[in-house]
Amino acid sequence: MIDIGGRRLRLVRAGPRGKRPTIVLEHGAFGCAADWAVVQARLAARGLHSIAYDRAGLGHSEPGPSPRDGQALNADLTGLLRGIDEPGPFILAGHSMGGLMVRLFALTHPDRVLGLVLVDAVTPEVLSDRGVARAVDLYGLAMRWTAGAARLGLMRPVAALTGNLIGLEGAAAREKRRIYGSAAHARWAADEVTHWPRTSGQAGQGALATDLPVAVVTAGARKPGWLKTMQNLPATQSRRGYIEDVPGAGHASLLGRRFADPIVRGVEHVLQAVGR
Repeated sequence: MIDIGGRRLRLVRAGPRGKRPTIVLEHGAFGCAADWAVVQARLAARGLHSIAYDRAGLGHSEPGPSPRDGQALNADLTGLLRGIDEPGPFILAGHSMGGLMVRLFALTHPDRVLGLVLVDAVTPEVLSDRGVARAVDLYGLAMRWTAGAARLGLMRPVAALTGNLIGLEGAAAREKRRIYGSAAHARWAADEVTHWPRTSGQAGQGALATDLPVAVVTAGARKPGWLKTMQNLPATQSRRGYIEDVPGAGHASLLGRRFADPIVRGVEHVLQAVGR
């Protein structure tokens, strides 16, 4: 638990600290640090140091002030990295909504980011679509209902059945299910979702540098379609882009034991591109 100025965020480290860059892992909506357990283990096996954390109010972390938009979340990450004396530069990986967060961090701190790995990630272009924006509104409504259900204890049986779609094992699986059924976790996750449009606007205010290495890893086989095109856009706009589509993977299971290796390859692509 790391103090970032009167409140604490929960941090999980893996792998040896050395001369190679630290990989910072940003989870998606309704997620937590445990989501990255398999990826962290595989990065550590390659001698790479990584950190995952629970955003404010999620998992074990203490809540932060509203609104929980991108700027607030990135300020928290900045404070967390300062609190553990990690000056960078970093490689940032973001899953799902976490893709917006790592993009915004790269725009805000370009001198501290060596490259990005976007894992089935949301992009500002995706949220600019009216149909997707409507779906986000409905998802936010569902999340608020979930928060209410969790206060009544109704999410515990749901968590037992669906709280581990990633396919985690052991302690990580138990932790994920417990957090998935937590009322506090659901309440603050719903607050984040409510502010997705604002976060997307913040992340889309600037363009990533074209020489910034960007690896995009998406769930499912490559096929023509608007969504894949928008997800791949950060890599296609980079002179050092990398794209890997993962047949058979789902949005959550992409982080699990069966499909995690492409994410590691994305990290290795960035390391190679920057000569590390």
